[in-house]
Amino acid sequence: MTAAEQFRVDPPKVASERELLQGFLDFHRGTLLWKTAGLTGEQLVETRLEPSTMTLLGLIRHACEVERYWFQCCLDGRPLDILKTWSQEYPDGDFDLVDPAHAEADLADYRETIKLSDQIVAGHSLDDIFRRPKMEPDHSVRYLYFHMIQEYARHNGHADLFRQRLDGLTGE
Repeated sequence: MTAAEQFRVDPPKVASERELLQGFLDFHRGTLLWKTAGLTGEQLVETRLEPSTMTLLGLIRHACEVERYWFQCCLDGRPLDILKTWSQEYPDGDFDLVDPAHAEADLADYRETIKLSDQIVAGHSLDDIFRRPKMEPDHSVRYLYFHMIQEYARHNGHADLFRQRLDGLTGE
């Protein structure tokens, strides 16, 4: 088993729309975990792509907040105060307030948040409609899947660059 296979499974080639969407989302989540695997807390907070303050741990924390926002706040109607790293004072706290001592806890939080996101979305059809807090217009669960897949795809490109700069690991 390759290192990548420990964290992700290729999405199905033939499946229902729901299975394809979930498969691609899971693939991208696994890719982000693969890109952070085996690194120390210090490595996870190295920037190495100046002037950006983005880090691999920041990407994990950002993905966690995006999952919380879209699945818990938007789809499930929970209050915005469940967001842990975004605030008025630190709108980029997910990226900027990383601490190598909290790397394992941040990764565990991310994995738990994914589980909760999957539980929430499983209770909805792709055609179910929801509204983002204080925003227009309405969104479908189908849109949510596509949005999350593109969010991960974009940031996995960043993660790939960080990992290659850290230790030479490459791959999609």
